[in-house]
Amino acid sequence: MTETPSPKPLFTRPGSALAAAALASLALVACGSPQGGAASVQAGPSAAPTATAFTAMLDRVARPCPAPGPVEKPPGDAAAPAPTSGPEVELNARDWCASALHEERISRAVWELADPTPEKVRKVLNDLGYVDERIHGLRRSGTATTFALDLRDKGGRLCLDGSVDGERTLVTACVAPQNRPFAVAK
Repeated sequence: MTETPSPKPLFTRPGSALAAAALASLALVACGSPQGGAASVQAGPSAAPTATAFTAMLDRVARPCPAPGPVEKPPGDAAAPAPTSGPEVELNARDWCASALHEERISRAVWELADPTPEKVRKVLNDLGYVDERIHGLRRSGTATTFALDLRDKGGRLCLDGSVDGERTLVTACVAPQNRPFAVAK
């Protein structure tokens, strides 16, 4: 669970130089291409990301995490009772690691919103690379805007539940069904 108390980023995202190099190489490859013209340019920075860009973003966020594998118990206090269900038990090591990274990047981005309407939250999520098809339950609930993200990828079961009200931002990991459509808990 990530609760963001401060709007000031403490550190920069790793891999920015790598992303810039990748974009530069893509630009060079497109330079002699007959398809590379004004018609191939997207509608601008607020255009919704594509499914391919979404998968690439998931890989980029989870880059420092272990490869997908069997479910492992996250490190913790050996004397504390071990949970028997929930994200700590049901997510594989990669998803458990990636959950904290997604929680932090989303919390920092939506924290800046003074009046977090569903439209503003969707725009922030889209700008971060989350596609509309994976954003669920985006609605106003009292003073807060709530949402869920389906981040299942490569056999994982990661999802996130979020709530932002202008004062507090709360993003927590959840477990999505492996072989069923994603549904927001009521």
